Amino acid sequence: MRIAITGAAGYIGRQLGERLVADHEVMGLDVYPNGTAGFPIRPFDVRDPSLALVLTEARIEAVVHLAAVLEPSGNRTRDHDIDVNGTRNVLEACLAAGVRHLTVTSSGAAYGYHADNPTWLTEDHPLRGNPEFSYADHKRQVEHLLAEFRTGHPALEQLVFRVGTVVGATTRNQITALFHKPRLLAVHGHASPFVFIWDQDLVEALAVGVTHRRTGIFNLVGSGVLSVPAIAHHLGKPVLTLPAWLLRGALALAKPLGLSRYGPEQVRFLQYRPVLSNAKLLSEFGWQPAKSSQEAFRYFAESQGLGWRE
Repeated sequence: MRIAITGAAGYIGRQLGERLVADHEVMGLDVYPNGTAGFPIRPFDVRDPSLALVLTEARIEAVVHLAAVLEPSGNRTRDHDIDVNGTRNVLEACLAAGVRHLTVTSSGAAYGYHADNPTWLTEDHPLRGNPEFSYADHKRQVEHLLAEFRTGHPALEQLVFRVGTVVGATTRNQITALFHKPRLLAVHGHASPFVFIWDQDLVEALAVGVTHRRTGIFNLVGSGVLSVPAIAHHLGKPVLTLPAWLLRGALALAKPLGLSRYGPEQVRFLQYRPVLSNAKLLSEFGWQPAKSSQEAFRYFAESQGLGWRE
């Protein structure tokens, strides 16, 4: 197959390209094609209107769209332009270039962080996002856009993964930074459950999806769940449990002073974490993760020197 990957120089994009290139023609696109990879990556912005021409000239059959703003830049307009308008440009370019299959990584964050979230979220539950979280809000908007194109342009097959918290040997981001703290933070009255996916399982799911032209929408997580108290136990760390009002106040003071990278809105992130069910993935996708949620987190913890205890 002739496959294009947006965000190809990123953490997952690079691994996916190197996984696919042995058997397929892979073209990477990334606005920051830093370093070397085992496949060609050309500098390209997903908002560029010439994308259709690029896909046409390369005779691309399938696109894996990974390009997104993972951590807010501080410029909401810019981030929205990349996430939402960039995805629209990818969709329109795929149609113009005759691309047959599009894979998009969405997120469990698209469901939103809400007090009335069910214990387990399935793919049939509504996507509500949160306006205060640009990542969650943009993922919600992207999914609504994808739904419009599925209805209006069914010839372009779509595979959408709503991905849980990704962890691996070298994963470093805002969420994994929480687990490197001397003590873990919890909100009084909330277990703050996490569902994890091993990064290699994510890469493999993407590879299976694009090469076998799977279609549909799937929560992509390992089985099971880990609460903050359980994570703290396994890491041998204490838990600092604070009431929500106190934590919001503390973060409201700390962030402007540069003492914390997290603002008061992040309290909701811990209070009402969406917990994704992978039942549809296991029964319908034709592949399943090699690691459970706990096994993925244990691999991450041991790989990064955090230790593990039963």
